[in-house]
Amino acid sequence: MQTRRMWRSGWIQSQRSYWFQACIYFAAAFQAMACGIHYLASVFLVETPNFVCGVPSNVTDVLFGNLSGSSLNDFLPVFKADTGPLVVRTPGGDQWELSRCQRALRLHPKDFTYAFGGNKSVESCDGGFVYDHSEVYQSIVTDWDLVCNQAWLAKLCQPTFMLGVLIGALVFGDIADRVGRVKILMFTSLCQFGLGVCVAFSANYYYFVVFRFLLAMASSGYLVVVFVYVTEFTGIRVRTWTSMHVHAAFAVGIMVVALTGYLVRVWWIYQIILSLCTSPFLLFCWKLPETPFYLIAKGRYKEAQSLLDTMARVNGLESRLRVEELLEPEEKNVRALLEKEEKVEEEETGRSLEKLSILDLFGSWRMAGRTGTVWAIWFIGSLGYYVFSLGSVNLGGNQYLNLFLVGAVELPSYLVGCFAMDRIGRKKTCAPALLLAGVACMLIILVPADIEALAIALSMIGKFAIAIAFGLIYLYTCELYPTIIRSLAVGSGSMMCRVGSVVAPFCVYLADVWIYLPQLIVGILAFIIGILTLMLPETLGKPLTSTLKEAEALGQSDKKKDAACGLEMNQHAPGSI
Repeated sequence: MQTRRMWRSGWIQSQRSYWFQACIYFAAAFQAMACGIHYLASVFLVETPNFVCGVPSNVTDVLFGNLSGSSLNDFLPVFKADTGPLVVRTPGGDQWELSRCQRALRLHPKDFTYAFGGNKSVESCDGGFVYDHSEVYQSIVTDWDLVCNQAWLAKLCQPTFMLGVLIGALVFGDIADRVGRVKILMFTSLCQFGLGVCVAFSANYYYFVVFRFLLAMASSGYLVVVFVYVTEFTGIRVRTWTSMHVHAAFAVGIMVVALTGYLVRVWWIYQIILSLCTSPFLLFCWKLPETPFYLIAKGRYKEAQSLLDTMARVNGLESRLRVEELLEPEEKNVRALLEKEEKVEEEETGRSLEKLSILDLFGSWRMAGRTGTVWAIWFIGSLGYYVFSLGSVNLGGNQYLNLFLVGAVELPSYLVGCFAMDRIGRKKTCAPALLLAGVACMLIILVPADIEALAIALSMIGKFAIAIAFGLIYLYTCELYPTIIRSLAVGSGSMMCRVGSVVAPFCVYLADVWIYLPQLIVGILAFIIGILTLMLPETLGKPLTSTLKEAEALGQSDKKKDAACGLEMNQHAPGSI
């Protein structure tokens, strides 16, 4: 049965021509760009420019230290809250000291000077802020005054989006198994476009958050289902590459965000352009076929046979394969096959599949340690990925170039990851990647403040390394657990991934305390988890396990071989007894 299953899974891969599969793959991966776009769009949507509290009337004169002028806009690019207030004078002769969240009216001033020792009337700034438009002409922060007491609302946008990502992954992943992959891909693609445009025309902050939350659910749903979709259309030999390079399309989406943000500084126009970027997919997504494995699993054999014939015709091959050949001769439908497999697994494990729960991931000390480490890799992979991406604009230098590089550095990371994990192994790729990310991030604290380029380079090295670990953990998790709890292991790991993505924005906000604090936190965690990863078993070249006993034995045979080799070497060493 295992041989038949492997042959069936690899049938598409074994053909001489792959035009049909290639078209399907690149079309589906193209729309994954939209997920990267919407995940990172908030970097510029909620950008807070420099600002100062306004005054009730016009300004005729401005003082800032030894500088003088006639317009607040001349001083906002260089104004800093910790260097003192801006002093302004109105046509009526009133003098105001302006800071970010409050203003003070000078009482009975004699001269218009920067220093003033008299009495002042201080009041909070409840509106009428003046913003620096040299970098950001219009964002939701400037439109709805999300500063000072309302600043937390702007900071809540990305965590709310990530919460939608978590819920969307749970909802659409389950629905896709019930109604089919293509229907969900079409629905979520349409929602990404429609909701993306709705975000641009949000009447107020609350509509904006709701539309972004729904957009997050749709984007997450597409990303979860597209991995399954392309995997079921590709063979075993290229499955690693196809799954990893869906991540690459996501990275291209990040680069599109950086480029669009640089060219367009009005948030609602920026949002519309981002929503239109992948809209061509809507023109042909309704032509995407359902996967043959899903059709067979649902007993829709005629549709599956028609699809196999179409694939062969497009690939320029003679259609010889029949759906019946993919099943055992004595079995008439897939349901019987699945029931038989369940009975076999129950007999082998002595346990009922219906009683399996998340506690089975901690069934022994060895499995508990493995699960804890795997969950930690999922968590730090997601946390590090979004901390590096969202926090890139805080590193100094050109924020648009920083974000573009954050996306660009992922592309070689997936190439390196694919080559390494198939040659030196999963563990020997994942652990060094996490250790490298940890070292790069912790070295940032040694960089002098005036060498921004070095800090940015170390941050990019950290993103490069964390992307490798994040890209391979899905496959590594599948190989570390047996068939009876494999889906449970991947699902729970994915939940830890979503937790990391929700925590990431709050970690990025720690840059207000110290600019490199988010990277330092990620670096310390990545280094510790990298050391723990060294204790996991290697799975390269090992068959997938079916029972918990087989899974627990992973890595033990290698240790026994190493011990036997060491003993043999000692016996043949000169001077041995």
